[in-house]
Amino acid sequence: MTQRQLMAIFRQPAYLLITLIQPVIWLFLFGNLFKKVVQLGGFGTTSYLDYLVPGIVLMSALGSSMWAGMGTLEEIERGTLNRFLTTPVSRSALMNANVVQQGISITVQTVIILLLGKLGGAHYPGGFGGLVILAVAAILLGTVFGAFSNALGMLVRQRESIIGINTFLLLPLTFLSSAFMAAAQMPSWMRHIADFNPLNWGMVAGRSAMSASPDWGIVLGRGGALLALAVIAVWLSTRTFRSYQKSV
Repeated sequence: MTQRQLMAIFRQPAYLLITLIQPVIWLFLFGNLFKKVVQLGGFGTTSYLDYLVPGIVLMSALGSSMWAGMGTLEEIERGTLNRFLTTPVSRSALMNANVVQQGISITVQTVIILLLGKLGGAHYPGGFGGLVILAVAAILLGTVFGAFSNALGMLVRQRESIIGINTFLLLPLTFLSSAFMAAAQMPSWMRHIADFNPLNWGMVAGRSAMSASPDWGIVLGRGGALLALAVIAVWLSTRTFRSYQKSV
């Protein structure tokens, strides 16, 4: 089922190209626009690009995974999902294959962003291990929002509702995190909200792992919270699918 999802992506070269190029635009656009902001302090580095790379990785994972429900809704409208229900394929696979596909896409996207960041002058003191942890955090974040998006698609069954909800959530989740601004420079109320933002969990864990002296308590704490939320999201996604199955 994941292979089927990947083939659908490969048959849309324009979508694939945009998905890979968009993070590059954000990386160098924001990297140049806000490069002097590190002079305010609290960023843990003198290079804004060093700080920005993990933010772009996690923001890209969020932005791409939130639309998984649109694919699920399209499967319902075409009748493809109902035809698959007559086969012995796993119901979990039916519902979560696009989440796995998103995880693979996020991994490729992360590698490209990291390589381009390196070419642009970014430094990764945490070495290969830190980069792997950042990639895992991005995949977990993608799993959380991809599975929730699938569940949303099953519940609302309307494109306009999914588009409206995603548009409403994307920017607040991004800016109520440390994606572009150090937590020390954020208003206190924003810092408190960021503490409950899964996007910020991934950023905090990734940045800590990529630093010269990682705080493994923070890495494991935020990473564990993301893992737990991902398990809940996948369970909820499968649960809503079984409810849909009974209604067919």
